[in-house]
Amino acid sequence: MTQEIKEVLEENDCVIADGFNDAIIGTCQRDGEVIVVYDISKCIDSLVKDDGMEYQEAEEFLYFNTINCYVGERTPIFIDTHKE
Repeated sequence: MTQEIKEVLEENDCVIADGFNDAIIGTCQRDGEVIVVYDISKCIDSLVKDDGMEYQEAEEFLYFNTINCYVGERTPIFIDTHKE
């Protein structure tokens, strides 16, 4: 995460997904609120690297415990960049 993104997130009291700072690729606006945007592939890679999960296990964990959870108006956005 760049210093610029970090400042924007702090200024706007954004909801952050714990453990995925390296997967933040930017921000967007939803209904006047600044929302954090994550790269799904980077989140999965983080779980594999940092938590020792297998790829499929990390993918299932991420979708069940993070992506599909609604935590209010500032719920982060997770995108698939379709990178190989």
